Formats: sequence, C-alpha cells, structure tokens
Amino acid sequence: MKMSVTINNSNGNVDIATEVIATVVGASTTEIFGVVGMTSKAAVKDNFRSILRQENYSKGVVVTNSDNEIAIDVYVVVSFGVKISEVAKNIQERVRFNLENQLGISVAKINVYVQNVKVVED
Repeated sequence: MKMSVTINNSNGNVDIATEVIATVVGASTTEIFGVVGMTSKAAVKDNFRSILRQENYSKGVVVTNSDNEIAIDVYVVVSFGVKISEVAKNIQERVRFNLENQLGISVAKINVYVQNVKVVED
C-alpha cells in the first residue's frame, strides 16, 4: 500500500504520493551548502553508508502522517568542517519552504539525522 497525503480544496481532493514528497525533500536537501548527499535510514544498521543518487532520494526520507500532522525524517551525509547545526537548520527551512510552495503541504516537524561526515577533496 502506497501512502499519500491528501489536500482538500474547493475543487476536490489532491493526493500526493509520499514518493513525490520525498523527491522534493531530497532535492531541497542536496541544494544546501555542506550536504554531501542523502543516505538511507538503514545505512547505520547495515554499517553501509552509501550516498543515494537522485532517483533514490526516497530511501533517505521518511514521511509519516498521523493525526493529520506530517513529519519528515531526513537522513544526510555532511561535509567535514561545516557547522552541522547550521546545515541542519538550513535543511529544515529549505524543505519547509519548498513543500509549502511547490506542493501546498504544511509540515509539523522536519527531523534531520546526520548519518556520516565525509572529508570532501577539493
């Protein structure tokens, strides 16, 4: 069963698949300075921290919809030397802005999980 978020308006209902939400979240996240990429939630459990490619962003994002509140969990890898708290705040702000402006979705929480720090060669 695929999950979706339903938006009710005067013309009817719009169902947005969580895959679509995850793609917008992933694209928004990877635009942020200091983010190397997305990684899957299972990466820590498997001790395998591969960077997800654009077509797999949904594996690095968990969308939950309970009591009509949407929460987003984002799993990222950041660059060594950046201020992680600032990168996380920027992710939260960009994701919230893009979801509201592109999809018309209000989000209650955006949780950022830094799964790894990577030294990036210049």
